[in-house]
Amino acid sequence: MDNEKYRIEKDTLGEVKIPASALWGPQTERSRQNFKIGQRMPFEIIESLLQIKKAAAVVNEKNGEISKEKSNLIVEVIDQLLVGKYQDDFPLVVYQTGSGTQTNMNVNEVIVHLAAEINPKVLLQANDDVNHSQSSNDTFPTAMAIAAYDAVKKLLSVLEHLENSLNDKALEFKNIVKIGRTHLQDATPITFGQEISGWSSQIKHNFDYLQNNKKTLLELPIGGTAVGTGLNTVKDFDRQMVEQLSVQKGISYLVAPNKFQGLAAHSAINFIHGIFKTLAADLVKIGNDIRFLASGPRSGYGEINIPANEPGSSIMPGKINPTQIEALTMVAARVMGNDTTIDFSSSQGNFEMNVYKPIIIQSFLESAKLLAEAIGSVDKNLIQGITVNQKRMKDLVDNSLMTVTALSPHIGYEKSAKIAQKALRENTKLIDAALASGYVTEKEFREWVDPFKMTSHK
Repeated sequence: MDNEKYRIEKDTLGEVKIPASALWGPQTERSRQNFKIGQRMPFEIIESLLQIKKAAAVVNEKNGEISKEKSNLIVEVIDQLLVGKYQDDFPLVVYQTGSGTQTNMNVNEVIVHLAAEINPKVLLQANDDVNHSQSSNDTFPTAMAIAAYDAVKKLLSVLEHLENSLNDKALEFKNIVKIGRTHLQDATPITFGQEISGWSSQIKHNFDYLQNNKKTLLELPIGGTAVGTGLNTVKDFDRQMVEQLSVQKGISYLVAPNKFQGLAAHSAINFIHGIFKTLAADLVKIGNDIRFLASGPRSGYGEINIPANEPGSSIMPGKINPTQIEALTMVAARVMGNDTTIDFSSSQGNFEMNVYKPIIIQSFLESAKLLAEAIGSVDKNLIQGITVNQKRMKDLVDNSLMTVTALSPHIGYEKSAKIAQKALRENTKLIDAALASGYVTEKEFREWVDPFKMTSHK
């Protein structure tokens, strides 16, 4: 700051030097200097706070709490800020006060300073006008809920597209028989379409978990002010704010039934992120299945082919790796870590205030964004390009011992086991061992041991 121009402003603690071109004020500058730790607050929180300030300006004017002139100017300024071209004027980081107070004041101060540029005749004050009837303690958790709900909607859209892509592949490969595997050992036959349908169902279930439970994020604690009592607000301010926010965002928000819980706990975000963790676990399972099935091309399972998106090695020519899965599973690891962070942070609601709010919402939004981007990437760059090595699948089925399971209803478990053990011991095909046993004829074997019929196709 020594080589740049600055201005002097005052707050309740005294004078503060602020870069001359900055739209923020003294409280933002103090935080900017005191907390040079980590990344910036997600802009989704800034956008949500701006929506809250806009709603408050409208509601406060209706209630006669601020003038129409001030209300209109605040709304005009916020509409400009929501375009996003002033993002550099929101410089504060996640690792600051645990209530998010400094970010709330950053938003208030930027609105005031930009308003002074637009209409210097109307004097706005950050606390008395822009923050009127509000506290950081209710605006920040309200912004958290708004941003979290928006993030879930985006993730749902990506999940739905992935489910559709998997369903298309399941249909494409519905008649391709392959060997099933349990305990990483050969099992009875399955179609590749059936296997993919299991993946699709996992995604569908996670979609349903989010879709059916996202409404818990609609409860907004705005109006609770400092500790949940609603001090310094007019009657029905909370209801009016929720109604106005619903109009602005086109979403039917709900008045939080208990503001004390809304300020001191973040159970809804913790709960929904638990679904993110479940989704991450399922994505790892699906990803591992795909990369095992694609392993090789000559020394692995080699049952499917994945798109050759980029060279896989700087030393081994022609190598293709399952890089999309590797990125996906790294994202899953991050999400699981974020879940631990949110879980612990949610437990720290001491008395009337949880003071881990910024890290809770940053972790939540990061998980939602990473999941949406990784799922979209895997869908486009891998799932839609999967093909099968049908000969390899057929060879593995033909050489499998577990098709002997189809004999059990006819000759019994013990005799069937003897046939499988003989084939394994003597390294022969199952049909040879079966015929040598004398338990079945060739006609019976070929009628009963039909891999396609064993997949329950009628």
